[in-house]
Amino acid sequence: MRILVVEDEKPLADAIARGLRRDGMAVDVAYDGESGQEKASITRYDVVVLDRDLPGMSGDELCQQLINSGALTRVLMLTASGTVADRVAGLSLGADDYLAKPFAFAELVARVRALGRRATPAQPPLLTAQELELDPARRTVRRRDGEIELTRKEFGVLEVLLSAGGAVVSSEELLERVWDENADPFTTTVRVTMMTLRKKLGEPGIIETVVGSGYRVPSAGRAEHARG
Repeated sequence: MRILVVEDEKPLADAIARGLRRDGMAVDVAYDGESGQEKASITRYDVVVLDRDLPGMSGDELCQQLINSGALTRVLMLTASGTVADRVAGLSLGADDYLAKPFAFAELVARVRALGRRATPAQPPLLTAQELELDPARRTVRRRDGEIELTRKEFGVLEVLLSAGGAVVSSEELLERVWDENADPFTTTVRVTMMTLRKKLGEPGIIETVVGSGYRVPSAGRAEHARG
């Protein structure tokens, strides 16, 4: 899940980003509305965590631009004011959710995850393929009744591949969906992560390499047909 945090209080913005990354999300940060607008114009985010009270371009203005763009990006608006009138005003701008400061971080994570599920096509509670079972909510992976310990990036890569429903996912798309803007697109990051992920998943191999295109996890029906 790719998240953008737009918050002018740098310590708070950085703390939110660190916490969301610990929860397995790829997070970019902007400290003003203009920077947030620029990042959102070039990267597809699942959720934007947006401070309403930004200097320069306000959070209200950026929220309206995000909504008017037609993107599936969901907006969680943060504000120091928690009155009913302010909540109604924020939601009337098109924000999908509204959270008053100070807030419990666990609640922020839960709301971001809920919005992220709405930003993408509906997925089943469990993602499965060839005796493999990934639970996005519990962040667990099992194969043949044995749990597999994955790093956050390995889990993210596997989740994206399983969510693709057998379609090919390019290295560039994996880099965009699982890592953040600080990832170097010219490194072997994706390839190295893929090597360790395949090793942990064991045999027979689940992830196919499509030369010149990317990677895929064949759907159950396709895999059975291929074996036949």
